[in-house]
Amino acid sequence: MLKQIKGLHHVTSLASSAPDNNAFFTNTLGLRRVKKTVNFDAPDVYHLYYGDEVGTPGSVMTYFPFPNAARGKRGVGEVGVTYFSIPRGSASAWAERLATFDVNGITQDIRFGQSRVLFDGPDGERFALVELDDDRAPWTGGGVSTDMGIRGFQGADMRIADGGATSELLQFMGYEVFDTQDNVTRFIVPDGNAANVIDIETLPNAPAAASSAGSVHHIAFAVENRARQLEVREALLDTGYQVTPVIDRDYFHAIYFRTPAGVLFEIATNEPGFDRDEDTAHLGEALKLPSRHAHLRETLEATLVPLP
Repeated sequence: MLKQIKGLHHVTSLASSAPDNNAFFTNTLGLRRVKKTVNFDAPDVYHLYYGDEVGTPGSVMTYFPFPNAARGKRGVGEVGVTYFSIPRGSASAWAERLATFDVNGITQDIRFGQSRVLFDGPDGERFALVELDDDRAPWTGGGVSTDMGIRGFQGADMRIADGGATSELLQFMGYEVFDTQDNVTRFIVPDGNAANVIDIETLPNAPAAASSAGSVHHIAFAVENRARQLEVREALLDTGYQVTPVIDRDYFHAIYFRTPAGVLFEIATNEPGFDRDEDTAHLGEALKLPSRHAHLRETLEATLVPLP
């Protein structure tokens, strides 16, 4: 069993509009845009990162907004719900706030004894705000007060037709079974960061998901550094998984592999971080380009839709 993985690093999804996506996360949810860059493989598309003040691993939601992309279809073989942490007692205030922004799909429930507000993002993606004791400092943009600000991720829900193989994988990655409620089994990584929860929701009769706008592209797990990442890569290869070589993503190093259920997993390093090319006071303001796309700056600045 691996000990290097410390919980979530980031979650990356697809969107259909960069301005709508940016407004939702910075205004409605009050997160900070910590990086404005482009997709390594499609530089005419933004890659936007939202999180806390510095983009701490375990707080960062990222998006590839492909203009006018069709909406994805929900189903099994995907991350179904991404969970953010909010202070205890703030769920009702969040439900009221989301309603004032005309957010769709607002409901409230309790899972594993924790009060939650569930709602849809601009492309129908599903989120939950979960009341927790969490001492992480929030970013309070968009008029969100400190006493209700988002602290970062709690975790995510994966919808799977048969959870057996994925359960085994998570336990190999260092997660432990916490509890089961109806068709949902919760896994928690001990001694990890605060984004330490993965729920497996077993839906044997559901259709397969079709990925597009509103779909999670991949879910990334955090390791401290490249040495720990290489240890994880070797262990996964030894277990029979097809794992990519290490890829430099400028703000972290990444490896990827596909789970038995079809969900794309990434293992990402906590280093070097989002302040490697911008000081903390100005994170996410300027368009930052990967070195291989630096020659496209003039074209990209003229063609990418402006963001505030």
